[in-house]
Amino acid sequence: MDCETKIGIAWPAFPAKASGEYEKLAMPRTKILIVDDFPPWQQFVFEMFKSETDSNIIYFAANGMEAVQKAQELQPDVILMDVSLPVMNGFEATGKIRVLSPGSKILFLTERRSYDYMQGAFDAGASGYILKTDASSDLLRGVEAALQNQQFVSRSLKDWQKVSDSGD
Repeated sequence: MDCETKIGIAWPAFPAKASGEYEKLAMPRTKILIVDDFPPWQQFVFEMFKSETDSNIIYFAANGMEAVQKAQELQPDVILMDVSLPVMNGFEATGKIRVLSPGSKILFLTERRSYDYMQGAFDAGASGYILKTDASSDLLRGVEAALQNQQFVSRSLKDWQKVSDSGD
C-alpha cells in the first residue's frame, strides 16, 4: 500500500494513488469502495467521509475490473461507482458485483445527467444515482438512505421518478 501512517490514519502518498486503503479509527465500521479513475475526485470523496460520517474504512478502485475484484474480496457495505471507467464500465461492473457481493449497496456517483443512464443504473441493481455536482449536499444522505435499503436520486434529478413512472 502506498501510504504513510499518521496518528491512526493511513494517508495516501502525494499525489494520491488510484487504489489503496485508508482507515479512520474509533468509529463504527462501514466499508466504502470508491470506484473512479480520477484520483483528485477520490480524494475529495475520501475527505467528505473522513470529516462528516461514521464511515471509517475507505478503499479505492480505478477501473471496473478492479472494482469487481475488490468487491468480491472486501464485501464492502457501500460502493460509489462512476459510469465511465476504463477496462469495464460501471454498469457492467455493477452487474457482476451484484452476484459476487450481494449485500453491497451501490450508488452511482457520476457526471452523467441522462435519464437513460439513471434507468440503466437502477436496472443494473443500484441503490442510488448521485450527480458529482450534487455530491456536497447529497452524497452522505444518499449513502445513509442506501444503508437503510432506500433508493436515492440526486436533488437536481428529483423529477426522474415522475418521468420514469410515466412510461416514457
